[in-house]
Amino acid sequence: MNYTTQMDAARQGIITEQMKIVAEKELMNAEQLRELIAEGKVIIPCNKNHKSISPEGVGSSLRTKINVNLGISKDCANIEREIEKVKTAVSMKVESIMDLSSYGKTRAFRQRLIEISPAMVGTVPMYDVIGYHDKKLADITAKEFIDVVRAHAQDGVDFMTIHVGINKSTAEKFNKNPRLMNIVSRGGSLVFSWMKLTGNENPFYEYYDEILDICREYDVAMSLGDACRPGCIADSTDASQIEELIALGELTKRAWEKDVQVMIEGPGHMAMNEIAANMIIEKRLCHGAPFYVLGPLVTDIAPGYDHITSAIGGAIAAANGADFLCYVTPAEHLRLPDLNDMKEGIIASKIAAHAADIAKGVKGARDWDNKMAQARRVLDWEAQFECAIDPQKAREYRASSMPEHSETCTMCGEMCAVKNMNRVMSGEDIGI
Repeated sequence: MNYTTQMDAARQGIITEQMKIVAEKELMNAEQLRELIAEGKVIIPCNKNHKSISPEGVGSSLRTKINVNLGISKDCANIEREIEKVKTAVSMKVESIMDLSSYGKTRAFRQRLIEISPAMVGTVPMYDVIGYHDKKLADITAKEFIDVVRAHAQDGVDFMTIHVGINKSTAEKFNKNPRLMNIVSRGGSLVFSWMKLTGNENPFYEYYDEILDICREYDVAMSLGDACRPGCIADSTDASQIEELIALGELTKRAWEKDVQVMIEGPGHMAMNEIAANMIIEKRLCHGAPFYVLGPLVTDIAPGYDHITSAIGGAIAAANGADFLCYVTPAEHLRLPDLNDMKEGIIASKIAAHAADIAKGVKGARDWDNKMAQARRVLDWEAQFECAIDPQKAREYRASSMPEHSETCTMCGEMCAVKNMNRVMSGEDIGI
C-alpha cells in the first residue's frame, strides 16, 4: 500500500502494521485507533529507519506514556554509562527515550541507541547544532540548522523536539512581559540567543515547510517545543507561554496539511490549581493534538525530591488530558542523573501515569489494581510482589523485617486486619 506517514495511511483508510500492534497493546479496536490518528488526536512515532522499535501510541483514549531523558554532556561524557541507562530503561519497559546529548559528535551514541531501543527515540536537534557543525552559535547559518534535523531523521529518530514557536513575534511578547526566570528551555534559550545575535528569524520557523518535508519523508513525529514554558511557578500561564501556545496551534495545522504527526510540549513549573485549566487550553488551542508535559513541577522548593513534585503534577495533568509525561529525577536542577536517579524517576512517573489512567477510565487500567487487591486479601505475598510496580524494592522491604507469623507483616503482626477479617468471616476465632 502506498502511504508516507501513519497519518497519511489513516486518512486513506489504511490500517498499518504499526496501528495493529498499538491497538492490541491498548485493548482497542484498530479502526477506532485509525480514526483518532487521522484526526491528529493520536500519533504513532515510528521512523521508517528505526528497525528495532516496538510501536507505541500517544494520545486520546490511550494509556499515558512516559519518557526518559539521557545523553552525554561536556561534564559527563561517558557513552557507556549512558548505554547502561538505555538498557535499564528498556528493562523497566519505558515507552520512550530522548537523547539529549549536547556535547561533541553525538551521532555515534544516537545510532547505538536507535539500534538497540524498542522504545521510541526522540531528540532535540538544537542541542546538537553546535557540536555537529563545530562552530560558534552565531556563526551557524539558518540552513545548517536544518541539516541537523535531516541527519537525525536519517538516523531513525522517531520524534524531534523543534523549538519553532519562539519566532520574532512570540519573542517580542516575551521581551514586553518580564519573567522571574526568563527562558529556562535549553533549546529555546539557544534559539532566542541566535535570533538576538544575528537579528534573523528563527530558522526552524522560517524553514518550517522544509522541516515538515523531512518529517514526512521518514515519518518523524513533530514534538513542537515550548521554549516559553515556565521555569518557576511565578511564571506559569503568563503571556509568553500562552502566546507561544497559540503559535503552536497554528503550526500544528500546517503540519497536518502535510500528513505529519504532531504532539505539543507543555509546562514546566505550575501550581496545582492551574494545571487542569492548562490542559483544557492546550487541547483547545492545538486542536486536540497529544500533549507532552515536562512535569509539571508543582513547587520550586524541593531539589533532590523533584521526582515527587513532578509525579504530583504529572498525575493531575494526565488525569485532565495530558497524554505523555516526561520523567523527572531526584537530580533535576542539580546534576546529570545517575542510574539510580533514573530508576527513581521512572517509578515516580509510572505511578503518576497509572494513577491518571485509572482516573481517565482507560480500558484495563483498574485490572492491575484489582489483581493486587485480590493478592492482598488472601495474603499471597508472592502474588503481591508480581503485581508491584517495583517488585525488587517490595521484596527487599519484606525481607528486611520478617514477622513472627509469615502471613502478616511487622506493621500489625497478629492484629493484621486482613488476616483477622478472613478468619472471623469464616466463623473462626481470630486467636487474640
